Amino acid sequence: MSFVYNADPERGWEWQRLFAQRAPDIDFRLWPDIGSPEEVRYLGTWAPIEDLARFSNLEVVFSLGAGVDQFDFAAIPPQVPLVRMQEPGIVATMQEYVAMAVLALHRNLIDYIAQQREANWQAWRVRPASQCRVGILGLGQLGAAAAQRLTALGFACQGWSRTRRQLEGVACFAGDDELSSFLSSSQVLVCLLPLTAETRGILNAELFAQLPHGASLVNVGRGPHLVMADLLEALDSEHLSAAVLDVLDPEPPPADHPLWRHPRVLLTPHVASMTQPESAIEMVLDNIARHRVGQKMVGTVDRTRGY
Repeated sequence: MSFVYNADPERGWEWQRLFAQRAPDIDFRLWPDIGSPEEVRYLGTWAPIEDLARFSNLEVVFSLGAGVDQFDFAAIPPQVPLVRMQEPGIVATMQEYVAMAVLALHRNLIDYIAQQREANWQAWRVRPASQCRVGILGLGQLGAAAAQRLTALGFACQGWSRTRRQLEGVACFAGDDELSSFLSSSQVLVCLLPLTAETRGILNAELFAQLPHGASLVNVGRGPHLVMADLLEALDSEHLSAAVLDVLDPEPPPADHPLWRHPRVLLTPHVASMTQPESAIEMVLDNIARHRVGQKMVGTVDRTRGY
């Protein structure tokens, strides 16, 4: 019985060491050394793998990230569960990034970066976080955690989801009927939606027009959520004041893409959250134990919903 790991090789060696300590009964394999395909029971991967049929005894596919939109569900046998990563390291690092991005926008960091390049010593008025309303699109595990961190920093926080959520200290909106009201009062909009057919391209001109004049955007969901041309137009018209983007489509953008040099944009290379081997392995091994006794695994994907 083996577990095949197919992701970042450097972290893979750490996974191998931890598996040897905590699950010596499982033969851990680093891709492309899969050993005997019929011995593979568990597959941990970030990217889709072709020809899963060769793993005739495969029992579970673990996504090594929080998202699963990169997978073709039809290519995974229907009897094989797909499980997305829900571990504390992903949550904590996403909280850190969202807090960093919102604070950077709230405290005029983009303006100060531009002024430094121009040797311009100019102070911007400091306003308390309570006067800035942050709207979070998507109140799943990561969105809810980000909202909690922002409220702890004093921001007025609200969130929107397809179905009703209740979070302490967070004004919660739900469904299409409440989206416009949510957007109209979001001074900083944070996208943490899953990527589905319904959410692809949701960050577009129509949505931006419903935000207050001078609002800003943080996209830590997926690159295809964003219609890039619409964002650039909203920034250049000054309807939006700034954007912090961690995810793009494609990644990285071409060298001549205007985002690289846009004065109102901060780019990071898809690093908002990252799986931490120690806690990720605990989750994987706990789910394997659950699977062995017929219990539902944490993070099992509903293929009809896409997450």
